[in-house]
Amino acid sequence: MTNRSPRETLDRFDHAILAALGEDGRMSIAELARRIGLSKSPTQARLRRLEATGIVAGYRVLVDPVRMGLDHVTFVEVRLTDTREAALGAFNAAVIRVPEIEQAHMIAGNFDYLLKVRTRSMRDYRRVLAEVISTLPHVAGTSTFVAMQAVKEPGACGVGEGEPGPADEA
Repeated sequence: MTNRSPRETLDRFDHAILAALGEDGRMSIAELARRIGLSKSPTQARLRRLEATGIVAGYRVLVDPVRMGLDHVTFVEVRLTDTREAALGAFNAAVIRVPEIEQAHMIAGNFDYLLKVRTRSMRDYRRVLAEVISTLPHVAGTSTFVAMQAVKEPGACGVGEGEPGPADEA
């Protein structure tokens, strides 16, 4: 018996499946098989194995937040008053319920969490900061950094995905 992780057993076909589905998660098995150079049956078996091992964790729709009017992005450093396990759990549970918080990461450094917050405007962000983020359990203080441009972002449309932005145009 081997102690190798599922990731260690991936071959070039598995990586090709993951890359192709990363570009278009809705492609048919026939198209996927054609893209990676295998027939449908082994491609489908490989995909089922990738799903069963949890390497493919699921499928979802990527919504362009800019087209939804949510183009104001801020990153917020959060310092907590208490970092014991119960306090971290309370903060984590509260963060999960805030729709404007797109990502939350516990950080080893001069602050405790880094949040990515997406709103319609600076006015909306200020409201979320004052009425929501600052009132989360155990928050001692915050620092805000406003993003000017997304250069690379998962599922991003436009700038950062091969299209030139204003700084690239001569």
